[in-house]
Amino acid sequence: MQRRHLLALGTAATLPLFSFAQGSKPQPLKFTLDFRISAQVAPFFVAQAKGYYAQEGLAPSFDVGSGSVAAITRVASGAYDMGFGDLSALMEFQATQGPLVQAVYQYYNRAPFVIIARKDRGVSDFKSLAGKRIAAAAVESTRRAWPIAARHAGLKADALEWVTTDFSQRDNVIVRGDVDGATYFHDSALSLFQRIAPAQLAVLSYADIGASLYGNAILASSKLASERPELVRAFLRATNRGVQDTLADPLAAMAFVKQREPMVDAQLEAQRFALTAQYMVTADTRAHGLGAVQPELLARQIGEIAQTFGLKTAPVAASVFNASFLPAASERAIKA
Repeated sequence: MQRRHLLALGTAATLPLFSFAQGSKPQPLKFTLDFRISAQVAPFFVAQAKGYYAQEGLAPSFDVGSGSVAAITRVASGAYDMGFGDLSALMEFQATQGPLVQAVYQYYNRAPFVIIARKDRGVSDFKSLAGKRIAAAAVESTRRAWPIAARHAGLKADALEWVTTDFSQRDNVIVRGDVDGATYFHDSALSLFQRIAPAQLAVLSYADIGASLYGNAILASSKLASERPELVRAFLRATNRGVQDTLADPLAAMAFVKQREPMVDAQLEAQRFALTAQYMVTADTRAHGLGAVQPELLARQIGEIAQTFGLKTAPVAASVFNASFLPAASERAIKA
């Protein structure tokens, strides 16, 4: 990737690594996840348990979140230094609130946005969603991106009926038959697959119809990025190591997730990460490395978001994604 297309928001003197690693006290860093702790975010806990953050002189804390959109406002408010949130939602946020938050590492190279519906309700493809009742949380990224998917599928945005449902109730309303389907991150749907045989469900992926959107990214406060750039770089170096380890041995990685969240089933979470990995490791990541974006795809996504939501001013690509903090290309090359 030509990094000159994605310039940093601001410039600051780069501190050498030893300023953190040899410090007498690890640097604290508050990080908000998008949702609960599961295989989807395993690399953070692998990096923490294996001491990768400590080796960089960092002591991050990871808190559960209430959605990939809410993570952005948490970071923007100053309550958190960094977070894990949706890139499309960040574009919307920047268009109205300014560049308070920026993406610094693209975690999901393709957004795992899917609508999962019951085949016995007549759903087999996107066209068959017309007139169906689909459950979704009030503010969540898959629902927000629906107009883009609808346009690619040749449907109107109001072709289906939304039924606002809490995240935790999506499986229940599908199983009971209250709705025909629901929005999911694909890797969040494992619990539904345990209750309804996958063969009885239609999994409709936005990416499969050409809505190739970048998904959740690691976010940083723009203030932090400007004032303490080496802290952001150190965090990404350690996290990238966690990503590589998780891709190489998912089952071993789940043991570290279980350390943090004892109630999870390590075998089940390894199956979940197999879904996650499909959206992290794509042809793009094999060509350009983990964490990166392609300028032309980023620009196209900004254009689609601006058109879909009628943004008065489209955010600038360099404000949305700052490539200057990425680890070296050799460290981001897919090894698994």
